[in-house]
Amino acid sequence: MFKLLYPKLYVAKLFDIDLAELQEKGIYAILLDLDNTIVPRDQDCCPDEIKQWIKKAKKHGFKLCIVSNNSPARVQALASSLDIPAVYRAVKPARRPFIQAMKLLGVTPDQTAVIGDQIFTDVLGGNRLGLYTILVVPLPGREFWATRLFSRRLEKVVLWHLARKMSGGSVAR
Repeated sequence: MFKLLYPKLYVAKLFDIDLAELQEKGIYAILLDLDNTIVPRDQDCCPDEIKQWIKKAKKHGFKLCIVSNNSPARVQALASSLDIPAVYRAVKPARRPFIQAMKLLGVTPDQTAVIGDQIFTDVLGGNRLGLYTILVVPLPGREFWATRLFSRRLEKVVLWHLARKMSGGSVAR
């Protein structure tokens, strides 16, 4: 039951992702969640360190695309500041936005990773298509009320099961 909810990789922050290792796995494209993954939800510009990570990923040859449930104005403004395409009002975990993003980038599911901070949108949506799913601890800041009240509470249960699956490994959030 939990299989679709488990990420392939769980890291504390975006910078902990080894881009060379992703390339060794045949990953050429990265779909990025926006809020609380690359920018705090309560801010309108990306932190400099995230901009540097995105530049580094591009330099390594990765194709990037933002896939966000947020509004067109917010998503397009941030995507254009980073010079990457975006899919907005994605309604994740639906398959359509991930497929749309892969078509924009010209890649297949086995060549694509999705990075996000939520199990029930980013990880579930990516796993439904066979993408390489990476869960990051959310950036600090204000969260959408429904995420705070519902998703994060349910995620604690999934993360507890994931920690047990990892042979007693610690998964903190």
